[in-house]
Parts: sequence; structure tokens; C-alpha cells
Amino acid sequence: MTIAYGCVLLMIIFPYLFTILAKTGPLFNNHTPREYLEHTTGWRKRAHWVQLNSFEITPAFAAGVIIAHQLHAIQSSIDTLATAFVITRCLYAACYLSDKAIFRSIVWSIGFGCIIGLFFIR
Repeated sequence: MTIAYGCVLLMIIFPYLFTILAKTGPLFNNHTPREYLEHTTGWRKRAHWVQLNSFEITPAFAAGVIIAHQLHAIQSSIDTLATAFVITRCLYAACYLSDKAIFRSIVWSIGFGCIIGLFFIR
């Protein structure tokens, strides 16, 4: 398995870490988890939003890695962009949880740039 493929696997697991964080409240009811998440506030609400955004962006990242491999791009370049993407997602989550909106948007943009880069590297 390449480093980039490992990053894809990591990003598939990543949102679930924030699912767990979002559901740690004392009033969590597993019979109605979505209703609970709709009514959370503060960092738990933001953890839920990290979860949602991670589920949204991971397919594009996975597609970028797969396409870069299919185009026989230089493996070290693929690995570098994939690793950079994972780092931006960690920073994104930290910024979101700590309510640093400007920094969150910046690191999201850098991560999205990594995905776009995967489609164009050779």
C-alpha cells in the first residue's frame, strides 16, 4: 500500500473520530442520534460539522489519489500531496473545534488545493 492509499484509509476513518466527540454529551440518546446532533451547541456542534465536512470532501480526495495513480504520476508527489491533505484536515478540525473561522477557511482551501493538485500532477 502506498502512503497516499494509507492517507485515503485514514481519511475514511477520520470523520468517525468527530462523530464520537460530537456524541459525548450527557443527554446523548442513541435512539435519536440525528435529533441529538441537531440540538448540540459549542464544540460538540462544531465536531459534528467537522464530521459532515469530512464525509463530504473525502470522496474527492480518494478520487484524486486514485486518478493520480492511474495516470502514473510520480509516487513521491502523490504521497506528498496526500500527506499534506491529511495535515490540513487535522488543522481544519483543530481550527473548527477552537472556533477559529478564518484559519479554518485558509487550511480548508489549502487542502482543497491538494486535491486539485492530485488531478494535475504527472
